[in-house]
Amino acid sequence: MRVPKKQLQMLAKDVLKAIQADPGFEVFDTDDVLIEEIVECLNKNLHAEKLLDQEVEAMMDQLEKQNPGGFQRYKMFPLLKKRLATQKGFVL
Repeated sequence: MRVPKKQLQMLAKDVLKAIQADPGFEVFDTDDVLIEEIVECLNKNLHAEKLLDQEVEAMMDQLEKQNPGGFQRYKMFPLLKKRLATQKGFVL
């Protein structure tokens, strides 16, 4: 999924506000630096999910070759993605 940089920065600001509102956290850097770090983490997660999607697509291609005719990709994709994510410890 492609998310515009501006939208990621807005999300990162919201995450930072939530962190700063929690008295259990101490922030030792400037807001700009922390926002960039949060954006980087979000980008890494989106990239990892993209790789997961590609792996699921490859699995579905293989399953479709084994079961021609009665295979419904749109139903199988979320099921396979959830199962693969759970196996890999990836939180969706």
